[in-house]
Amino acid sequence: MELDLATAELTAVLNRLRRAQGQISGVIRMIEEGRDCEEVVTQLAAASRALDRAGFAIIATGLQQCLTGPEDSGRTGEDRDAMRGRLEKLFLSLA
Repeated sequence: MELDLATAELTAVLNRLRRAQGQISGVIRMIEEGRDCEEVVTQLAAASRALDRAGFAIIATGLQQCLTGPEDSGRTGEDRDAMRGRLEKLFLSLA
């Protein structure tokens, strides 16, 4: 199945991934500078969470697209956004 992310969803996922990319670059720099282990691990954990959130957002969007077909075209964008939000929260609660 090909994932078709709407513009707003794609923007949010890309922002999370860019944030994680910056955090990972920061972790590398911190290690090279010999920074405190606790600081490094804290930043690494933040990057991991950002990646997890991006992945869950992609999964939730894909699942929503699988569950909604042409027969659901009468749903409003707000209804679809609410469903997507619920699916994303469900996946996050399982992590």
